[in-house]
This record gives sequence, structure tokens and C-alpha cells, in this order.
Amino acid sequence: MDGGGGRRQRGAAAGDHRLPVLAVRLAPGGLPADAHGRGAAQAVRRARRRVRGEGVTPVGDLLLARHGETEWSRAGRHTGRTDLPLTPDGEAQARSLAPLLAGRTFGLVLTSPLVRARRTAELAGLTGALPEPDLREWDYGAYEGIGTADIVRSRPGWDLWTDGVPPGREFPGESPEQVGERADRVLSRLAGALEEGDVLLVAHGHLLRVLT
Repeated sequence: MDGGGGRRQRGAAAGDHRLPVLAVRLAPGGLPADAHGRGAAQAVRRARRRVRGEGVTPVGDLLLARHGETEWSRAGRHTGRTDLPLTPDGEAQARSLAPLLAGRTFGLVLTSPLVRARRTAELAGLTGALPEPDLREWDYGAYEGIGTADIVRSRPGWDLWTDGVPPGREFPGESPEQVGERADRVLSRLAGALEEGDVLLVAHGHLLRVLT
């Protein structure tokens, strides 16, 4: 998620240190901050199961990184399709990613096409990052730009993962199932790249949680 949001309902798998994953938490509310992110390890297993089904032996690791801070993420507002830039702190967070990635050989770097993710990849020194539309953040529909506290005041007990979002005038919104379909399409792209080296996805909080 790129701002506030409902509780995550899925359990995180225990960390699998045979499949190291860099789950870099750049801004509040992102992925786990530990270098072997437990939820992200599950994404690796999913990707590798898919890869093995295609007759490919993966050699690389799948790495996940959330973009740096924006004004709305700092304020806890749902930021889906609104294309906001990084704050100065967000740019500093993005630069801090570079030494954590040093020494890795990437077979593929994919980034959300939204500017906050593309700028994060650029400041992290990730040359050759390719935009992937399916890495865009959840379309929050009528809840775009609204914080969770404001939503639950009018809709007590609301949870993004189970209740979804209503359509808005500007953004139609997405169901959890629709976001999951996008995440699966992303994973299907990784097979050949994992043969060549590591794969890095630079995206958004809720989209990355769906991947895990």
C-alpha cells in the first residue's frame, strides 16, 4: 500500500534463508525491514515453482523494493494511480538502496511505470530498469487519497483485503482478485531472467504484499 490501509489478512511464510530475498522497506507501511524478508521469501518460492514448471532451473534471487516516501505516503493516504513524486526524504531513501544492491548481477529489473517507483530505481543506480504496467499500485477507486481512519469512520470494520474498494469518478477501483491476476502475470515474466541472475521488482506497498 502507498498510504494507510486495511489490515493484511494473509499470513507470512517463515523466512527461507536458502532463498535470500532483499525486502527493502523504504517508507512506512512497506515490506518487512529485515534483509531476509519473510513475506518476500514466499514470493520467491511461488516464482520458482512457476519457473520449474516451465523447465527452467533458476539461479538468481527475486528481490522486492518499495519506492521511497511521497507526500501522501507520509500522511497515510491511499496512493494508487495518482502519480506523485518522491519527497526529499524519499529520494534519500532511494539512494540508500544502492549499496544494498551492490555486487549483484541482475537478469531483469522491472519497475512500476509510476514516477515514484521509476525515480527510486534511477536514484538507486538501476540502469536498464524496464517499466511493467502490472506493477502499478492497487487502484483504490473512491478511496484514492483517503486515509484508513477516515474510511473506517464511515465504514466501520472496513478491510481492504476482504472488502475491496468502491469505484470512484476518476478511478474505477480493483478487487483483490484483479490485483492478484496482475501479480501472477508479473511472476510469469521471471522465468528466463532468473536463469541469468537476480531479478528486482521496484513497486508499491500493497502490490508487493499481493506478490508475497
